[in-house]
Amino acid sequence: MREELIQKIKEAGVVGAGGAGFPTHVKVAAKAQIVIVNGAECEPLLRVDQQLMASQAAKVVMGLEIVMSITGAGEGIIALKSKYKDAIAALEKEIAGKPIRIHILNDFYPAGDEHLIVYESTGRLIPQGGIPLKVDCIVNNVETLINIVDAVAGKPVTDTYLTITGEVNQPMTIKLPIGTSIIAALGFAGYHDLEHMKIIEGGPMMGNIVDDVAQPITKTTKGLILLPQDHPLIKSKTLPSDKVLRQSRVSCMQCRYCTDLCPRYLLGHKIEPHKMMLMVKHLQGDENTMKMAFSCSECGVCEQYACIMGLSPRAVNAMLKHELSKMGIKPDPSPANRTVDPLRKHRKIPIKRLISRLALTQYDQSAPLNEQNYPVHNVAIKLCQHIGAPCKPSVKVGSKVKKGDAIAFPPTNGIGACLHASIDGVVKKITNSIFISSSEGSEK
Repeated sequence: MREELIQKIKEAGVVGAGGAGFPTHVKVAAKAQIVIVNGAECEPLLRVDQQLMASQAAKVVMGLEIVMSITGAGEGIIALKSKYKDAIAALEKEIAGKPIRIHILNDFYPAGDEHLIVYESTGRLIPQGGIPLKVDCIVNNVETLINIVDAVAGKPVTDTYLTITGEVNQPMTIKLPIGTSIIAALGFAGYHDLEHMKIIEGGPMMGNIVDDVAQPITKTTKGLILLPQDHPLIKSKTLPSDKVLRQSRVSCMQCRYCTDLCPRYLLGHKIEPHKMMLMVKHLQGDENTMKMAFSCSECGVCEQYACIMGLSPRAVNAMLKHELSKMGIKPDPSPANRTVDPLRKHRKIPIKRLISRLALTQYDQSAPLNEQNYPVHNVAIKLCQHIGAPCKPSVKVGSKVKKGDAIAFPPTNGIGACLHASIDGVVKKITNSIFISSSEGSEK
């Protein structure tokens, strides 16, 4: 039965619905003591998980129970914020009499970081550079659990939920076929004129600027945020790397706020961003200091909240990680005697204050969940939208497909997840994506 469930999850192409998209059949094949539902949704403005937990609580709990049965876990934890009152009420009814508990989180950023959510809900410290399984835990996203229930029922992953917000007429959370273009998605929210505007895919802290609005949404797309191109957040995200380094050398005053507020440093990780900034300032430093960059989760607290000079230790860390990896240098083992900073509980970043610091207060509004079927007639399904190797197409140009048909599979000996047609139609082109078009409509 266990292997059958894992196989169904694999065949359905379930991946982590947020973050990097780790194939779920690989994650749940392990043994664990505790399964944690990451319902924190800590990125400002995004509204997907909190609404799914309220509207599909039974399915979320069912998915959690399936993962618990596969992994042999004796305890399930649903970790979510106290402000998600509708979700808490709905979930409490569903977990009655079950070995599952709700863990209430404060409204801080980045509560959804796996290292933080495991520590907050269990008191266990994941080793630096490690994964939750190192402390006998498995963490799953809310939408992932919903997809697991569908997978067991024989329904593959063909759609994804995402919040569309910012400078749109109707902020909303909707379900769209995977492969829908970003420009088409914005159109459903009532926005068509993108002149002098920029789009962030993901959340405002860790999301990236969209260079091509024709690019498709994927299994891991959770938000599209439309902002004016002169918005401070857009300016900071589009700052060239040479300017980031130049500013760091000239302006860093070694106040160490970036270190004192770093969520990973506060958990006892060997990372002190201010020391890396000092190294950049003087264009010299020892290898141990440089290797601190490996511990950076790139959450953005240092650049968007902590630094009073508007610098980006996060970007510096990312550059260092890239260069060290190119040189074949690996991170140090996790410190043996790690201790959590006693001031950690006083240095959590309040979401409301973060939203204000990001100049996003006017966009902090509801984005109601709308389950209607939106008319999408053209999709481009990326062959690589998960951790691992790109999938290999099993269809050809001209093939007729139905929604839910398997169209690509991961390499035999590689990690990956199957891909399925998200609309009925005909395969028009295959590049690094599979392009499918129905006989209706003409959106790009």
